[in-house]
Amino acid sequence: MFSGSIPALATPFRDGQFDESAYRKLVEWQIENGSSGLVPCGTTGEASTLSNEEHHRVIEVCVDQAAGRVPVIAGCGSNDTNNALMHMKFCERVGVTAGLCVAPYYNRPSQAGLIAHFSYLAENSDLPIVLYNVPGRTVTDIEDETVVELVRKYPDRIVAIKDASGDLSRVADHRMGLDHDFCQLSGNDELWLPHAAAGGRGAISVTANVAPALCSEFHAAIAANELARARELNDRLFPLHYAMFSDASPAPVKYALSRVHEWFSCDVRLPLCNASNASRKAVDEALEHAGIL
Repeated sequence: MFSGSIPALATPFRDGQFDESAYRKLVEWQIENGSSGLVPCGTTGEASTLSNEEHHRVIEVCVDQAAGRVPVIAGCGSNDTNNALMHMKFCERVGVTAGLCVAPYYNRPSQAGLIAHFSYLAENSDLPIVLYNVPGRTVTDIEDETVVELVRKYPDRIVAIKDASGDLSRVADHRMGLDHDFCQLSGNDELWLPHAAAGGRGAISVTANVAPALCSEFHAAIAANELARARELNDRLFPLHYAMFSDASPAPVKYALSRVHEWFSCDVRLPLCNASNASRKAVDEALEHAGIL
């Protein structure tokens, strides 16, 4: 269902409010530069600082601006199962392609709790689910056996995973545990190349926010098995992958976008702060290395 370079979109704020005009420009720029999908209201979209009303408006604007040209995988995760389902029901109504559902954070559910959580969502919504495993943020890890059990149980409902665990062995573990094709997307930009070599289909990317054309070209080289070209592009992008996390995300990527587009503000919401001077320096150097500035 999904492949390629799929940016986890930053949400622009201006004077503390969602900047709809800038967001529409960002969506349009992404599509024009080859992004093969869009993710509103993920981690990079500061979903944790949005009210439910804002969360839904951001998704609605993304779907409207994309106008069916690329799939929209909207953030639907929550540490409250009923709240996650509410997001999914909204997404069904506005035409979202799939819901990105992170492992419930803070509660620290067991693997049995994770199975119950995702099963409830799968059984009570028709929206396809992309599992999102990022234990560095959620503390809870969706273990390989849990992924396999869920996908076997709901093969037509749980259609993909964004794996930000940093463990490349999981790509093979998931493939070996299933008897049908399953879409695996890297959640770590710096591991995109080896993840693809192991069987991944692409990445839900932070870097693609600011380098959509390069990231799209990078995926195309991988898909064409042009390894030398893929390595060359990977080397150009690699400092940028790390610079995007040189301060609390998404502050660095918002600063990067403000350097590329005058219409994009670098503002983040508390408890995050704007990128530090050291982070800005790292971003500027990485943008220059990639040939973006």
